[in-house]
Amino acid sequence: MPNIKSAEKRMRSNERKRIHNKTVKTRIRSLEKKYIGQVQSRNVDGANATLKDTTSALDKAVKTGIVHKTAANRRKSRLSKKLGAIK
Repeated sequence: MPNIKSAEKRMRSNERKRIHNKTVKTRIRSLEKKYIGQVQSRNVDGANATLKDTTSALDKAVKTGIVHKTAANRRKSRLSKKLGAIK
């Protein structure tokens, strides 16, 4: 437990940030799972729309520093490769 007032405040803000980061990452993972499901069922139109949502969410996470830039680019590349395989 922190003894200094600023350390207590930092602890509270870190907890808020941790919860926010967790929700963003969870949303990205669920979008990826939804996309994979549509790719496996060969739903090209739905997969295109979900890929757009997923890449947008990844880009926003990069902008706020939740996901590293190269990690997001790698994930987007792998997802788009899966869509190219079913076209």
